[in-house]
Amino acid sequence: MNQLFRTKSVERLLQESTEGKVPLKRILTRWNLVSLGIGVVIGTGIFVLTGHAAADYAGPAVALSYLLSGLGCLLAGLCYAEYAASLPISGSAYTYCYATLGEFVAWIIGWDLMLEYLFAAATVAVGWSKHFRPFLHDFFGIQLTDKWCQAPLDYVNGQITFTSSQMNIPAVVLVWLVTALLVVGIKESARFNNIMVMIKVTIILLVIGLGWRYINMDNLTPFIPKNTGELGQYGWSGILKGAGVIFFAYIGFDAISTAAQETKNPQKDMFWGMIGSLGICAVLFVGMSVVLCGMVSYKELHVDAPVVYALQKVAGDDLKWLRMAVEVAVLAGLSSVVLVLLMGQPRIFMCMARDGLLPAVFAKVHSTYGTPHITTIFTGFICSMLAGFLPLNLLGELVSIGTLLAFVVVCIGIVVLRKTRPDMPRPYRTPWVPFLPIAGALICLAQTLLLPADTWMRLIIWLLIGVAVYFLYGRKHSKLRNS
Repeated sequence: MNQLFRTKSVERLLQESTEGKVPLKRILTRWNLVSLGIGVVIGTGIFVLTGHAAADYAGPAVALSYLLSGLGCLLAGLCYAEYAASLPISGSAYTYCYATLGEFVAWIIGWDLMLEYLFAAATVAVGWSKHFRPFLHDFFGIQLTDKWCQAPLDYVNGQITFTSSQMNIPAVVLVWLVTALLVVGIKESARFNNIMVMIKVTIILLVIGLGWRYINMDNLTPFIPKNTGELGQYGWSGILKGAGVIFFAYIGFDAISTAAQETKNPQKDMFWGMIGSLGICAVLFVGMSVVLCGMVSYKELHVDAPVVYALQKVAGDDLKWLRMAVEVAVLAGLSSVVLVLLMGQPRIFMCMARDGLLPAVFAKVHSTYGTPHITTIFTGFICSMLAGFLPLNLLGELVSIGTLLAFVVVCIGIVVLRKTRPDMPRPYRTPWVPFLPIAGALICLAQTLLLPADTWMRLIIWLLIGVAVYFLYGRKHSKLRNS
């Protein structure tokens, strides 16, 4: 039993990350990391979830929901920053747990992170396909049929049913294009992400700046609508429920930590990459939510495209060009989200393979491109199958709870590492330990308690599958156990 919780020393982790292997290319700068963080965080959440959370839970106070959810991410981000500076290795929370809580917990978190990176990438690819189809029709007059733009399976009232569709082709094509770009090189991937980030941030700033003229203060009063008598419907409980719902908008910022081995100066730049991108995104989220709820009543915002709806209602054809630009921003935003998520997952697989918990072929790095090409192709294949054949609602339900669980464990791990290795060099130190990490763990844990019971059941089933894989393969091949 003790072998399950054996930890690997920080020194050994650092040594094994480069020993006798083709190295990853260190080319990412501080601003590349900030751009990667913005690229993965700003997707459909700012354009869709803002309206839904305002209409159903928080009203105009959805801005406070964004701040509350962002606070939980910020506290977790400060813990991630200490780990990433001290352990500049690509394994993210998996590696951090290996150094603090032991091999078995590390495996569970590595398995759990598939829900955040792999499943989230598939979820976002399906969302991209839903926006790409009307975009083709509106701009180019091309009409794609349901048969090749939707999954053959659907999830209705807890039951999986069959549809008349064959495969979600646009989602599959997007995943493979992004996969090919990631195989070619991290520099090329970062350049593509920078372009996508510039497009969507520019359009978001235009929406906030031009939409500010159309704000009606009556729509923002009362700022916190009175609770209906039911938990989670407006009032302060609605703000908390809204925070749990829009947490999906922040998902993925921790993927920056998987690029630690490809960063020029990870000891200094990881902190700025994570905290800088979170801060910028939080400001954009709050600004968009205030403008959106100010333009129209929050009660009207439960629509598929609330930003486009609000612009149409208050400005008519005057801002038609901006409504079209929003659709471009959504496609650009989702493309960069898929890119960063599919960048993170292969690097975690690579670290797990180096520890012997996955087959050794997953640890290979391309001699020319300097990327983990085998795991990138494998991840792209699995992601494309999920995006092509499974419905959006079934994929999305697992993502938030998997991410929150990883955040809780990372926060706890910082407290453990401070006790077990107080002398370890720390280029960046999380402030106010243990109070800040404990607060981060509690905020993230509180958000998981608001998620549906069947989501918890699926998480437990997923983790049990992971436990079975560990005992059938990982434990027997563990390099730590066999050393």
